[in-house]
Amino acid sequence: MSSNEKPSQKKITPNIQEYLETIYKLSHSEERVKTTKISKDLKIAPGSVTQMIKKLEDIGYVDYSQYQGVKLTATGLLEAKKVTRKHRILERFLLDVLKLKDNVIHEQACEMEHSLSDEAERAMCQVLEHPDKCPGESPIPACDFPFHSCEECITQRVKGVNVVGKRNENLIPIIDLKKNREGRISFIRGDYKVIRELLDMGISIGAIINMINVTPLSESVEVAIKGSKLAIGRDIACNVFVEIEE
Repeated sequence: MSSNEKPSQKKITPNIQEYLETIYKLSHSEERVKTTKISKDLKIAPGSVTQMIKKLEDIGYVDYSQYQGVKLTATGLLEAKKVTRKHRILERFLLDVLKLKDNVIHEQACEMEHSLSDEAERAMCQVLEHPDKCPGESPIPACDFPFHSCEECITQRVKGVNVVGKRNENLIPIIDLKKNREGRISFIRGDYKVIRELLDMGISIGAIINMINVTPLSESVEVAIKGSKLAIGRDIACNVFVEIEE
């Protein structure tokens, strides 16, 4: 890649998307992912995986250390979440609308995710009433449209994605905040009823929220917002997204 060329200017191929999607999935259990795990997941020879990882590093999508593993860069994370979101929305559409059998939807979504346009993704999300999880219960990442809520997206459905534009920040759900880390609330998944309920709890766009404690088996997480401590359900914590304050 030339010194003046940004990663976003490189054409992202289906093969690159598959790698980024896999790294994103595996990175939820550890900060850096070993190439052996990527090799096993993709069923590709370790040597070929290492070659591809070095290519991804050259174009700015990952940070790679031979002994520590692979970590997505901010740009890589944006692309990884984008293709993961399309895959999981497609799975919901194939199951809930087309009524395909469970054992075929994953493979079918894999084939379709690379060609699904942003416009079609947005339309599917609205038809499905902004789902939060795929059929396998994995969370669907937030969209990269610059809306603060799904309600805002719905009210502006007449505007195409080229008019709407894109969000540049990487958002994560509250549930993924590490202990004692904080973030600024930037997106709430849900309609006006959800937003109203959250406002009553003091959870609003722009507020700074701090993770006090999260336990994997607990039904709620403890956070601090606007000077108050709250115990919020995991369903809320999975659907309120924050931008990390560095």
